[in-house]
Amino acid sequence: MLGLIKRPEAGQGARTSRVVEVGWINRADKASFMWDDPRQFRRPDNQDPKNAKALQNCPAVLEYEARHFVVTCPIDLNIALAKDKDGKLVLRNLDGAQSAIGAAPLAKMLHLNGPGQWRHPNRPLLQISTSYYFVADEVCWMNQLPPYLTYRDPPWPGIMVGGRLPIHIWPRAMMWAFEWHDPSKPLQLRRGEPWFLLRFETDDPTRPIRMVEAEWTKELDEFNKGAEAVTNFQRRTWTLFRTAERRRPEKLLKKMDRGKASFSRETTGDF
Repeated sequence: MLGLIKRPEAGQGARTSRVVEVGWINRADKASFMWDDPRQFRRPDNQDPKNAKALQNCPAVLEYEARHFVVTCPIDLNIALAKDKDGKLVLRNLDGAQSAIGAAPLAKMLHLNGPGQWRHPNRPLLQISTSYYFVADEVCWMNQLPPYLTYRDPPWPGIMVGGRLPIHIWPRAMMWAFEWHDPSKPLQLRRGEPWFLLRFETDDPTRPIRMVEAEWTKELDEFNKGAEAVTNFQRRTWTLFRTAERRRPEKLLKKMDRGKASFSRETTGDF
């Protein structure tokens, strides 16, 4: 797989800019406003440094953190594991009638995997569907990482499961996966808090990443069908990367143009 990142032709074209553009797409058909734009990580609690050697002035720290992009949690969630009358493991919404999200839409988002898909017999695996897709027109591997740059209190009762994929040839719907190490404790998520981080690998580690909103085009839709649900048919899906590379159209990333939808108070009046 590492061979792909060394080949300039793998992303369909030579380098055209100092930066690498990564397109993000929100494919929610309802309630799309709840999915925030991915943004470059910036520490909200940074204070003015009182010393030239302060952590805020360390170039290694600044460079490291600036290479991360953060995706925030779209919902408030307070859930626990329980067993039904047949002894089957189920999810219980601890907020009950006070929950901000309805039972039906929550059931569509949450997926408690069967024991056969767990890595450990005592660590249930939960997945939450997202509406995010990511795409690039140059060789670009995306790492989905836990939000380790932010302190959590209380901590999650387990670990977020990370992943790595080549978004220049394998755009796919993102999932948030969680391995529940302590099933006796609830999982609490809060809307707007860091949910996961993204970090990118390109042909040149010195090139910065520019995140842009992109359109779901006809070309991207057709190409995405090649990877969609392929795990239902075979193992080791990375063996299909070469096929995806050969069949990839020249361009997949088309920036979103929201100019026509923009407005100002001068033209529409005060609210």
